[in-house]
Amino acid sequence: MIRVATNDDIQAIADSYTEVIKHEQEQHVCHTNWKLGIYPTIAVPKARVPTKTVFVLEENNEICASMSLDKSQDPGYKELNWKYDATPDEVLVIHTLCVRPSKSGHGYGRAMVEFAKQYAKEHGCKVIRLDTYVHNEPAKKLYEKNGFSLTGTRTIFLHNLFNGEQVFMECKLD
Repeated sequence: MIRVATNDDIQAIADSYTEVIKHEQEQHVCHTNWKLGIYPTIAVPKARVPTKTVFVLEENNEICASMSLDKSQDPGYKELNWKYDATPDEVLVIHTLCVRPSKSGHGYGRAMVEFAKQYAKEHGCKVIRLDTYVHNEPAKKLYEKNGFSLTGTRTIFLHNLFNGEQVFMECKLD
């Protein structure tokens, strides 16, 4: 079940970020470019959950995946040549989509993207945009399989914390 996150979910969401980072460290890979203790931390869900923009996929009373959906585009988005014209109010942005590594392989990422598409349509959006780390092959494959196309690549100052080389993707909604 996908639902709006509550204050009771904040710690579980933060724990899922930590699980991803530690999993990448153990596997000696860096798909997300997330940094333990820097980004994302518990501060992310603490700030976003009260705005009702965080959604969780819960199964058997456990948070398996989370993401934030809003219309907030990073300033770097303005510098890109997006394929689809849309006013800022017609664009939904996916932020910090996270599937716990211990829960991967169950279609949770796909379910979250499908939920985002439906949510976008219900809120009058024509396009979904996002960015992810340039080396995040699992995320790029997930988005491509679900109708997103690459718009561009550039380095941006992520969350006012560190530079990240990002790919920017978008999906036009029918």
